[in-house]
Amino acid sequence: MVIPVLTPDQLDAQASQLHDTQAWQSIVSGWELTAPEPGPPPAPAPAPAPGRQPSDWRSLLSVPVDRLIDDALRTLPAAPPPERPLPGRLGAVLPDRVHAWRRVGQGDLRPSVHLGYARQILAEWGWQNTPYRLRNARGARCVCGALLTAHRLGYGSPTTVNRAGAWLITELRSQGWPGLIGPWNRAPGRTAADALALIDAAARRAAAAGH
Repeated sequence: MVIPVLTPDQLDAQASQLHDTQAWQSIVSGWELTAPEPGPPPAPAPAPAPGRQPSDWRSLLSVPVDRLIDDALRTLPAAPPPERPLPGRLGAVLPDRVHAWRRVGQGDLRPSVHLGYARQILAEWGWQNTPYRLRNARGARCVCGALLTAHRLGYGSPTTVNRAGAWLITELRSQGWPGLIGPWNRAPGRTAADALALIDAAARRAAAAGH
């Protein structure tokens, strides 16, 4: 099975190009909106007679039930990825081609779920911010390296990897960072906790947009 030779640097550039497209901006603009602009308030429902239950509790609501459900779902955090343990510490330092068999029979994922696996990789195998490369000698990954490793372990297609990276850049833009993921990862004072928090925020943003 051929494994893409995409590097973290190339992934970063491709995700940035996707983020800058008009199609992507149409996806992320207004992602926080959960309902159309409100219209005139509805007339209050008549109160039930004393001692009697209303025939339908829905008549007491001032907004449609479907909207309430939609609002509730959008406030939930991104669903955790299905349970599928990573290879052990030795697996972190082995070449990715050794893990190619894990891709067999695996379907595609939403970007938010792919980000969940990338987070798992950083949490279990470690985070690094040395000059841009997929891993260091201990098997730790940078943020983009974790996205690529998740794909190479069988979690998501190359398109999903790019979309996950674009959600990371979208989150960085919301935090005021104007550059790419790699320079953010290497910025002085950056910590593993910062990297995990970035992935968590991007996953929540993607999940809230239905991705």
